[in-house]
Amino acid sequence: MSRFDRYMLSQLTMLFGFFALVLVAVYWVNRAVLLFDQLIADGQSAWVFLEFTALTLPNVIRLVLPVAAFIASVYVTNRLSSESELVVMQATGFSPFRLARPVLYFGLVVGLMMAVLVHALVPASRAKLAERRAEIAENVAARFLGDGDFLHPAPQITSYIREITPSGELLDLYLSDMRTPDERTAYTAERALLVRTETGPKLVMFDGMIQTLDTQTKTLALTRFENYSYDIGALIGRPGEGRPTVDEVSTATLLWPDPEMAERIGASRNAMLFAGHERLSQPFLAVVAALIGFSTLLTGGYSRFGLWRQIVVAVFLLIGVQFLVNGATNMATRDPELWPVVYLPILAGLAASAALLSISGRSRRVRHDLVGAVAS
Repeated sequence: MSRFDRYMLSQLTMLFGFFALVLVAVYWVNRAVLLFDQLIADGQSAWVFLEFTALTLPNVIRLVLPVAAFIASVYVTNRLSSESELVVMQATGFSPFRLARPVLYFGLVVGLMMAVLVHALVPASRAKLAERRAEIAENVAARFLGDGDFLHPAPQITSYIREITPSGELLDLYLSDMRTPDERTAYTAERALLVRTETGPKLVMFDGMIQTLDTQTKTLALTRFENYSYDIGALIGRPGEGRPTVDEVSTATLLWPDPEMAERIGASRNAMLFAGHERLSQPFLAVVAALIGFSTLLTGGYSRFGLWRQIVVAVFLLIGVQFLVNGATNMATRDPELWPVVYLPILAGLAASAALLSISGRSRRVRHDLVGAVAS
């Protein structure tokens, strides 16, 4: 690697780190606010909130890295152009494709970081997040227990507890179950306990009464009990009941789908292939973003006022690539057999970058010929 390559690569890497940190912080804070409202409203602790925000961080970084690579490429190219450093390098005989070499290296480095994220960290974090969500769903202390308030832990379910003692005993419990059509059931108990079993949490009530109202016949049945067990797990679900999604399994599983795994996920073979190849294509978005930012600004030549028009064009080109990504995803989602289209935005972005570099090279030769003609 030449000295110019090392110099430009160091500038790109330094600014990329800064912009990535800023964008991740902004995006992460927005996601964290939503999680905070959701988890704190469910009665979870600050530690659970920090754990959930940490598990969402890999996906946030995956989304931010291509944008940070684009901004760093545009910023460095604009600065090198305004300080005539690119002009000097072009005067020494560097072609636009030669000047783009450190940008390509930079894009590949960022793409490698994204590959680690999309193939390892993001699936693992999403699988862990799904597991923790299932555990929290079973945490009835957050959704079912709360003294002095009427709670609705599930649709058609209402609960009230006058007091929860330090030992975990529930005093003066009221539970209304209206899930059965044409029937209303109310449970009252002087005291109750939560018991965890292999089949899920149970609510054991003592010294109470069950009142069942048949809304059709308008009859009321009363049953008194010394102890009664109520299955809370049936209300809130149990961990492991939900099927995994394509976002939680490994890339190898998606690229070489097993019929048993496909049935477990509930996706077709082509849908799994689409998800796997989409992961393979995502790291190349960083390469495309960096090259588009550099090649577009290089067409502007030297300007002491900056390359604002080229920057606007580069932004629109990047938006166009993202539109192609969304279009390819929609096509493949409607018809999973079209999964190869996920690579079309990458090829279109690379082709646009190569065309812009060629235009820059021709424009430079024209300017050079004009200067030579005037001098002669």
